[in-house]
Amino acid sequence: MPRGRLCGLGAVVWGWGLAPSSGRGGVGKKPSAARRLPGGTDRTACPGGTVTVSVAQALSEAAHDITPRPPRNATPTPCPCAHPHILADRPDGTVVRHHDVVAKSHAPDTDRAALTARVATAAHPLLTGILLPPLPVPAEKGDARVTVLHGRPLTLWPYGSPVDPEDPDAAPWEDAAKLLARLHAVAPGALQLPAPLPPMRGPAKAALAIARMKAAEPHPATSAVLRAWTRLPAWARNEAPSPHDRAALCHGDLHLGQLVRHPPNAAAEGHWLLIDVDDMGIGDPAWDLARPAAWYAAGLLAPDIWDRFLGTYRAADGTAVCPDGGDPWPQLDVPARALTVQTAALALAKSAAENRPLDEVEEMMIEACARIAALPAELESEATS
Repeated sequence: MPRGRLCGLGAVVWGWGLAPSSGRGGVGKKPSAARRLPGGTDRTACPGGTVTVSVAQALSEAAHDITPRPPRNATPTPCPCAHPHILADRPDGTVVRHHDVVAKSHAPDTDRAALTARVATAAHPLLTGILLPPLPVPAEKGDARVTVLHGRPLTLWPYGSPVDPEDPDAAPWEDAAKLLARLHAVAPGALQLPAPLPPMRGPAKAALAIARMKAAEPHPATSAVLRAWTRLPAWARNEAPSPHDRAALCHGDLHLGQLVRHPPNAAAEGHWLLIDVDDMGIGDPAWDLARPAAWYAAGLLAPDIWDRFLGTYRAADGTAVCPDGGDPWPQLDVPARALTVQTAALALAKSAAENRPLDEVEEMMIEACARIAALPAELESEATS
């Protein structure tokens, strides 16, 4: 049974989180866990972030530049976005909305060529109806879809309505599964991009989380996380290429915060689409299923929701797991354990930076790593073979 094999996964409540105040939707029986907002859905102003007023204003102006204008004979009206509407502000990116356009300032150390290939993928006709397509930047500001603003790569996107964290019963699990299956079915070679699509960044992000933890103040729980980390195969630690027989087009950081409905505010007409291509690339497609798999294995995701999600993915000919009702865990185990370790490492790093003790959920993640590190060798060999 998956829960026995993945008993060390604990409470993975980042990413595919549900309502912050509701106990509905199969979140499990941990009220404090259910109150966590889903990762990636911070679509309100973010006070105390890293962006400066000048950068936020510049992003807003970049979005304003391509916002559709009323006809010349129309009565002039003041711009409805007098102040930048910051949707997200983190070290790895700042997102500002102006009316129906969103400007994203990517991390300063972003690989420009890799980002260009990823954005070109989102614009490719083969990804129509799967990924939110980018908007062209004004010609005077750079190339077709990626430019530089204040020393950071800039991309522009249509605004889409995010998943409502207050309505877990309406969470689009089946839509997410269908989108993943369609994404994984796109042959990377068929894209014929000017530059090759880079590897999916899932393992790289896990390795960065470990490095961030190591750079933080030492914590008694660090050793447990490191032991769980060393039990992962080299490819999951970003120390070797992903298995060639598992190469597919992957999102790389899939959670419910990475879905928007577009056109926005049109439930009857708008379609769910995947957003945020920063981690997209070639890799093991099971990485995109790892979060919900981890939740189910830990008892945090209701069995009926997991069955619907996995069943829909398989019905749509998804390639990440074996078809026809076979055991999916040989493919899902390693990515799910890697994400558990990544989350625990980030929890230790953030608690140290904020000079606070670990909260209940973070403690559960540390305990999960200890159990992962103690998994019998025969189960580990099954999962990594």
